[in-house]
Amino acid sequence: MTKKRKSSGSTSSVQKEIQRLDRDLLRVVSDRARASQKLAKLRQNNGAPLYDLTDEQLSLAELIQQNKGPLDERALRSIFRELHGAVRTMVKPVRVAYLGPRYSFSHLAAIERFGDGLDLTPVATIKAVFESIHFSQADYGIVPIENSTDGRIADTLDMFARLPTRITGEVQLAIHHHLLGKCPRGEVVEVYSKPQALSQCREWLAKNLPGAKQVEMTSTAVAAQIAADKPGAAAIASLEAGQYYGLVAIDSMIEDNKNNVTRFAVIGGQEPHRTGRDKTALMFEIPHKPGALADTMNIFKRGRLNLTWIESFPMANSKNEYLFFVELEGHQSDSRVKKALHALNRKTDRLEILGSYARSEAVG
Repeated sequence: MTKKRKSSGSTSSVQKEIQRLDRDLLRVVSDRARASQKLAKLRQNNGAPLYDLTDEQLSLAELIQQNKGPLDERALRSIFRELHGAVRTMVKPVRVAYLGPRYSFSHLAAIERFGDGLDLTPVATIKAVFESIHFSQADYGIVPIENSTDGRIADTLDMFARLPTRITGEVQLAIHHHLLGKCPRGEVVEVYSKPQALSQCREWLAKNLPGAKQVEMTSTAVAAQIAADKPGAAAIASLEAGQYYGLVAIDSMIEDNKNNVTRFAVIGGQEPHRTGRDKTALMFEIPHKPGALADTMNIFKRGRLNLTWIESFPMANSKNEYLFFVELEGHQSDSRVKKALHALNRKTDRLEILGSYARSEAVG
């Protein structure tokens, strides 16, 4: 009879190796924190911002490209995001306003960009996010700007029109919707969620819950909170919201478009430096006359500038007049972009450069 070899010695040696590596990690992380403090002091002496969010974004992207596993991109991104956030807070506390409550998709976008250890502050409306920046109640804000399924976010464009605010970055968040509750799918009689989330799952709901009443809420997180307390209710929200409110996933990833992405604008903070892979956002008003829009668009064509986003938005207290939001590839300091902006200034009644910032990739 063959005896099994004891593996306790092998297990013990691996545990000792892990403990040694943990000590090495602690030392390296501490060295990293001290180096960040030193850099912040040098920046302060030179009159520069204490930290650079764009550099963080680019360095993280480079690390992810170099990653050979076994940790996947999501895990690596989470580790370094929290490290950057903790070091940044140590240098200078940062307050970030977002459309709440906790574990709304705006909150998840804020965590993705700034980490979970900062002073992330939920506010009730998109307007309140803009006002937090305008009245210096927050250093940064996160606002949704467009969704790949439903298009523009009207409340955000309206606030840019009313209170133009600098865009200093973007977060592209892959949006996955989950049916969350405390009962089987067959017992669900009401589905709570934001109008946009219900819209993005309309085909799935029609096929799988045709008899359930759909109830619109102000946010997916509020929907999850209600589903936690109401028998027969389910919510369409993120897994994080479900975990927070004690719900289970009845069905997962029920969005009709599996490439569903919401783009968030980071507003406030220092103007980012040029990276060579930038975008510039503009808002302008043109004369209400034939050919005015065509003349404006021709400026981008002549300048060989690629437009990545264009939206028209009706102006308040006017009839058939619009503001236009445009995003183009390039930085406002680039010669071709500067030339186009000069020409636009002559052709428009109002021109606002909302900001130049590094391009991002969808995550989540």
